[in-house]
Amino acid sequence: MDLSKTFLSWPVLRQFSGNDPLGRGTAARSGQTERITARTETADRVARSVCPYCAVGCGQRVYVKDEKVVQIEGDPDSPISRGRLCPKGAASKNLVTGPMRESKVRYRRPFGTEWEDLDLETAMNMVADRVLKVRDETWQDEDESGNKVRRTMGIAGLGGATLDNEENYLIKKLWTAMGAVQIENQARI
Repeated sequence: MDLSKTFLSWPVLRQFSGNDPLGRGTAARSGQTERITARTETADRVARSVCPYCAVGCGQRVYVKDEKVVQIEGDPDSPISRGRLCPKGAASKNLVTGPMRESKVRYRRPFGTEWEDLDLETAMNMVADRVLKVRDETWQDEDESGNKVRRTMGIAGLGGATLDNEENYLIKKLWTAMGAVQIENQARI
């Protein structure tokens, strides 16, 4: 066994004996490093997206292989973020692929201790029924002075900062059509 070859395989010795004294280039690379392939290189396609976490709108590149998200990185072509992402944006792959991500409707009955799975149609009907019930119970045609108000104080709306202007516009119209006057957006809070 050639000991000089073994010793030169150590990164620290390669760093000081080679042309990489700071250890940021070839001295830091090992055989294992050379065998690794980046997920971005093996992706079938790249989709452009916007980070869903806040109202900044940082650009993202979503790398897809076999119709599964394998990596999400900042988009250097984005005029907003120029390829940079905050820690939450950089970890947004977990939002899509994380094992803790709920992929079905879960419901816990009042005073219940266990969650149960519901189909989407049942859950949507439950929400609609409750909204209509509260609206009917709290509807006001007139205030105490007799002024026409046509409103409900039993429903409030809170929009999300990840929604674009068009989505926020439509949500505002929905809340207003239902008679809600307490409408706010999380981006302003």
